[in-house]
Amino acid sequence: MTSLADRQAAFLRAILDDGAPLPDGWSNRQTAGMAIYRGNYRSALMGALAETYERTARYVGEGPFTQARMHHAIGHPPSGWTIDEAGAGFDATCAQLFAKNPEVAELAWLEWSMLELATAPNSEAVTPEAFGEIAAGFGDEDWGNLRLTMQPRAVSRIVDHNLTALWQSLAEDGLARPDPKLPAPQTCLAWREGERPTFVLVEADHHSAFTAMQSGATYGELIAVLLGEGAEPTPEAIQNAAMRAGAMLGKWLQEGLIVGVNP
Repeated sequence: MTSLADRQAAFLRAILDDGAPLPDGWSNRQTAGMAIYRGNYRSALMGALAETYERTARYVGEGPFTQARMHHAIGHPPSGWTIDEAGAGFDATCAQLFAKNPEVAELAWLEWSMLELATAPNSEAVTPEAFGEIAAGFGDEDWGNLRLTMQPRAVSRIVDHNLTALWQSLAEDGLARPDPKLPAPQTCLAWREGERPTFVLVEADHHSAFTAMQSGATYGELIAVLLGEGAEPTPEAIQNAAMRAGAMLGKWLQEGLIVGVNP
């Protein structure tokens, strides 16, 4: 006797793959119905991807985007309870299909990140003034052990293309498309400003620093990250890394990325 789990697994395989065998014991009527159900399912996935990646669609054009979302919908079915999850990992699909245009994957990553931020839990940012009061009595040990809590779902990524210019130019059809290539890699930081998802391009070293602090690194460890691996650092190098860490901290506070201070 086939278990319910086995029948459900066979049903899912048949939805995703036209060549997969149907569940045992199906009638001709059920077989005909599967074609309709499969079409409706894929149409829903395609629609969800179109709504999620409007700017990416405008950038690559209708034909290539349709091919990309069909490829993704068939190969990466959503595993959660909502069809909105169909868009997860689409940037990786774009990286594969648009290998000669890597800005497409970066743009898709940003669109997904902005969507995720729109439903992020509410949080209250630590203001620069509030942080100043907290840190007023810090000694060297306090600074070294300082940990920060970053805004929920805030993300960072090294990018090689001007996502700010691309994002603005793709807000509407018909606007001029800028040359997206940056002279040097930068970090794209994305977070929520009040109720509105937003992002900014900053210096490339923000990525490793932000990721380290987001993962629970101390402020002292942040300085070590900025120093990098190699020979024993000089006092001057340590001072420069400490100043750079302070500049980053000020930027994150100014943008509202920090929601908790753990001295």
